Amino acid sequence: MTRLLHLLLLSLFCVDLPATELVLYTEENPPINFSQAGELDGMAVEVVRELLQRTDSRAQMLSVPWARGYRMATTQPDVGLFVTVRTPERETLFRWVGPIISTSTTLYARSGEALPVTTLEEARQLGRIAVPRDWYSHQVLVRLGFSNLELVPKPHEMVRMTLLGRVPLMVYEDQLLPGLLQEVGAPPDALQPVHTFMRTSSYIAFSLGTDPIRVQRWQAALDAMKRDGSFARIHQRWFPDEPPAGLQADQDLLP
Repeated sequence: MTRLLHLLLLSLFCVDLPATELVLYTEENPPINFSQAGELDGMAVEVVRELLQRTDSRAQMLSVPWARGYRMATTQPDVGLFVTVRTPERETLFRWVGPIISTSTTLYARSGEALPVTTLEEARQLGRIAVPRDWYSHQVLVRLGFSNLELVPKPHEMVRMTLLGRVPLMVYEDQLLPGLLQEVGAPPDALQPVHTFMRTSSYIAFSLGTDPIRVQRWQAALDAMKRDGSFARIHQRWFPDEPPAGLQADQDLLP
């Protein structure tokens, strides 16, 4: 009887407990992630939903300003932030799953403006440059000593500022600009590229308080999606002219 009771108690401790529900933060950044009719949509949102299913995970997905999501992912357990540029400065702040997408970062001006800018140094002398607050592009320009930055909470705002002539330049990713212009009701040729200065890869960034085994399962599931073609099919729907991210990130180009 004593041995039977011991085995019963042992079996109770060996039962797998349900995994804690994740909180996954994203932002309004079409066509990677955005809200439409009260629902989240976009390339990365589709990938994350497929990963939730493949890993049998439960999660609450919320669209919030980037600074808030970043703060939660660096301070709270069981939190994910997508998509997030993976950099040497951030490497030890998160547990990473990806890559999800690679993008090129460019200085843009209102179409028709003749700006004497071919380098970052020339851009530094030009006047205010609009950039999303706490994005990696913001952090890079601060590190390079830029003091003429106009910080905005959402990309939509800086497009309007640039088109209205309130700032001569804004910073954004080439692959995402068409979707952003559509969101604000601007024609596709409303902005012109001035100088491309960076290429980076973005990931899902999990907080350090997230179980590393869970993160490994997510990475394995993403790798499986890339091998079976489902990742490429999702990517093709949103970026028909861009190759999908591979199993490994491309070599980043940093200023």
